[in-house]
Amino acid sequence: MTLQPLPEEEITAHLAGLPGWEREDHAIARTFKHTYHECVHMAMYVAAKAREVGHHPDVHITWQRIRFVITTHDAGNRLTAKDFELAHHIDAIAAGHGAESPSPMSPLFTPKGRQRI
Repeated sequence: MTLQPLPEEEITAHLAGLPGWEREDHAIARTFKHTYHECVHMAMYVAAKAREVGHHPDVHITWQRIRFVITTHDAGNRLTAKDFELAHHIDAIAAGHGAESPSPMSPLFTPKGRQRI
């Protein structure tokens, strides 16, 4: 099944309904803050949900941070409805684990979420 990339106006509308998620080129991303072990635990729950829905995020775990980056590889690394569906699932799992968004200028991440060197 080929997934169709979303037009820009739909991407903007979907992002408006997902506070904390940001656009990164042809992907969406969000970072959560929690203890290291709870981040690993949360990643396991997200992996189970991803398997269930057949769509998988990139997961990056660092000390007290977990970051999810989502795009649809089968659509040429473009955003599709599946990406936003998975983002909603991730938000629900994170809320269930008590994860929170880090402050905007976290010492470990820049606003785009990349580690500072």
